[in-house]
Amino acid sequence: MQLQDILYSQGFGTRRVCAGLAQQGHVRVNGRVCADASERFDAVDGLDFEVMGQAWRFHASAYVLLNKPAGTECSQKPSTWPSIYTLLPAPLRQRPQKGAVQGVQAVGRLDQDTTGMLLLTDDGQFIHRMSSPRHHVPKVYEVALKHPVDDRQVRRLLDGVVLDDDPKPVRAAACEATGELTLRLTLTEGKYHQVKRMLAAVGNRVEGLHRSRIGGLALPPDLPPGGWRWLGPDELALLKP
Repeated sequence: MQLQDILYSQGFGTRRVCAGLAQQGHVRVNGRVCADASERFDAVDGLDFEVMGQAWRFHASAYVLLNKPAGTECSQKPSTWPSIYTLLPAPLRQRPQKGAVQGVQAVGRLDQDTTGMLLLTDDGQFIHRMSSPRHHVPKVYEVALKHPVDDRQVRRLLDGVVLDDDPKPVRAAACEATGELTLRLTLTEGKYHQVKRMLAAVGNRVEGLHRSRIGGLALPPDLPPGGWRWLGPDELALLKP
């Protein structure tokens, strides 16, 4: 694979821009300046390089974990709040897909005031697999409530509640009170404002919402709000339905 194609695939600009970066001496591969944009590298998986001092590692597909902070929107064209995509480096936002610059996409969305675990990728099949209700990927939420939670509310959430736009009951896969005003709720499907609407249906109100786990993968405690990192093969395996 030519150097300019490697840089292009990783989101460092058009092939012409990537060739210019190399020719101007702005690219290092394994610590060596590579000024020949057509230089070939056979083993690109895991290849370490630098572009204008920015360290990067080649990933054929991008799988990223973001700890979403409050006050951000999961949209590339936000209406009110800053976009989560501004928290990512430019190459992740500029990765090409099918010949167009699309960047990584969020796997589902969290409300602007919801915090916690968010996955982003440029792998369309992965997005479908993680988002489809047919695959029943569990997502765990830590819920802060306005009113004390009781056993009746927990039972109703487990038995199923009817939301105003769907006559079919929506059930929690698991639900437990973790305190007088806190709840841990596990869902295997995602509807618009689902947690808030489910709690409203049982006579309570969500005051705070945080997603702590998807599948078998928990949000790392050392990843601060607004922080991101690559997902490794072992972590991806934990996400498989």
